[in-house]
Amino acid sequence: MTSKELNEEPYESTINLWIEITAYIPGIGHNSQEHSVVLVRGGRVKDLPGVRYHIVRGTLDAVGVKDRQQGRSSAL
Repeated sequence: MTSKELNEEPYESTINLWIEITAYIPGIGHNSQEHSVVLVRGGRVKDLPGVRYHIVRGTLDAVGVKDRQQGRSSAL
């Protein structure tokens, strides 16, 4: 699946033996691998067709964003 925006890669996960979903990993960078156990919440991503779930960062195998920064205006 390709994104309409740059630098947005969806994560494909299997809920059980028959159900497979595609979820979005918010934030910058991740360490998710093929058999990572992640917590999933609802919420679609407008730029990625067919992606209707988000992965919750900081729970189970999905670690939080390292060295997270918030943007600040240089005009102030």
